[in-house]
Amino acid sequence: MRFTTFKTFAAALVLGLAAGSAFAADPVTLLNVSYDPTRELYKDINAGFAKDWKAKTGQDVTIRQSHGGSGKQARAVIDGIEADVVTLALAYDIDEIAERGLIAKNWQQRLPHNASPYTSTIVFLVRKGNPKGIKDWGDLVKPGISVITPNPKTSGGARWNYLAAWGYALRQPGGSDAKARDYIKALFKNVPVLDSGARGATTTFVERGIGDVLLAWENEALLAQKELGPDKFDVVAPSTSILAEPPVAVVDKITERRGTAAVAKAYLDYLYTPAAQDAIAQNYYRPVDPKAAAKYAAQYPKIALFKLDEVFGSWAAAHKAHFADGASFDQLYQAGR
Repeated sequence: MRFTTFKTFAAALVLGLAAGSAFAADPVTLLNVSYDPTRELYKDINAGFAKDWKAKTGQDVTIRQSHGGSGKQARAVIDGIEADVVTLALAYDIDEIAERGLIAKNWQQRLPHNASPYTSTIVFLVRKGNPKGIKDWGDLVKPGISVITPNPKTSGGARWNYLAAWGYALRQPGGSDAKARDYIKALFKNVPVLDSGARGATTTFVERGIGDVLLAWENEALLAQKELGPDKFDVVAPSTSILAEPPVAVVDKITERRGTAAVAKAYLDYLYTPAAQDAIAQNYYRPVDPKAAAKYAAQYPKIALFKLDEVFGSWAAAHKAHFADGASFDQLYQAGR
């Protein structure tokens, strides 16, 4: 009797293991909803993760990508797009998704470096030879300078641009909120068009030939220079800029329903591995791993960086003061038209 029971148990165990192996081998697909200029980065990351996951588990994984202005992408997730993970331009956008109950509110404590596996900053891309002599933020408000930047209402990169500019003005000798408002008003008076996202603004500047200077993610500017040739564009590092920290998060409600929580978590964990940190640096984002940061340090311009909370307190405070309907951006943009 005991022996028969053991054989039955053993057979059931073998069947269970076989079923588990078959289940592990079933292909899985993730959707990563990301911000505008990360197409090239995640193409490399996805290939590396798929290979690594296959080796570890035997399971094939495909990661689909969705790109656009960070604010628009957050709204798409809130409105129902089934993202397994979000990799957006700023923490405020993920907080907005968390407020709707789709992501745990402690999402920023679940991964290292406040869930930001890389950083960046804001620099200037100018035409070869810098014909307008643009060297720092102060030059952007001079008469006759055409500045290209996307719309802060829809683009995370544009919000970083705006806050970097405001922080520069505020931190000048005699700087004040009033002087920063005057500076931002003059800056946007020199902006001829507002694209919805960072990649659209790059296209306007690079392909359509509009503008004298593009306010750009550092990675986007360096990539444009590399891909289009250093004979066409120069990257200008301003004296100071903001430390941009684009964060990532698993969309809990979606992954729980789809059964993808484990692989989605592994995908974001992978971003912190040496292989992924190399890919991050090779796409001109700044890795958070100290070894990778030291390895690639020479490719980044030297800029004095300030953190958002040093000037604006928090993303919630920055949004309320500057980007909410009727706040500073709306007021100053309309006043400069």
